[in-house]
Amino acid sequence: MNVAIVRFPGSNCDDDVAHLLRRVLGASARFVWHKEHELPPCDAVVLPGGFSYGDYLRAGALAAHSPILAAVRRYAEQGAPVLGICNGFQVLCEAGLLDGALTRNAGLTFICRDVHVLVEGRPTPFTAAIPAGRLLRLPIAHADGRFVHPDVEALEAESRVVFRYVDAGGGVTEEANPNGSLHNIAGITNAAGNVLGLMPHPERAGEALLGSTDGRLLFDSLQRHLSGSLERVDP
Repeated sequence: MNVAIVRFPGSNCDDDVAHLLRRVLGASARFVWHKEHELPPCDAVVLPGGFSYGDYLRAGALAAHSPILAAVRRYAEQGAPVLGICNGFQVLCEAGLLDGALTRNAGLTFICRDVHVLVEGRPTPFTAAIPAGRLLRLPIAHADGRFVHPDVEALEAESRVVFRYVDAGGGVTEEANPNGSLHNIAGITNAAGNVLGLMPHPERAGEALLGSTDGRLLFDSLQRHLSGSLERVDP
């Protein structure tokens, strides 16, 4: 597995993604600077978390116009896997590769803590090997994570909600929603199912010493997708 990790000015989770891919999973990972006009040969692209351009104007707004985004768009249109994590999710929405927008948290504060999310919706390369209904514990770290959408019911009807904030028992409650996202939405996919964005950080939950290995499941699923072996990972 060979993954391209896009770096923007202000990215701060790019090395975390590279560590998980290289040292934990034994995959190849290469950084791609935002001013590049082409992607290197790769099996998937990750837009990592951070504060691209210092979140100037809006989170992800300037990064969405970086030269590399045109190449990411072409790559996604070919059906290739693209993952946006936190700020990467914001960038994908700002660039129109995903629907909706990420706005200021309902509490107007930066939130950094573990949350529980439920895996659901249509399969993606990053979730197809994870059992539907699987509960994951992942960390969040954002101030602009409140997902909004002009027609969230249509998004639900198309099974494009892939991750949903829930409590430790799997209940979809207001208390489990850390940022006020519509319908407790933590992550969505595009209509084709190959572009995925989520606010929680799976790369920060890939080793036991970090308190959870649940995030590794997304990258295990990607490996199985690329190898053509999509049997479910152990729940």
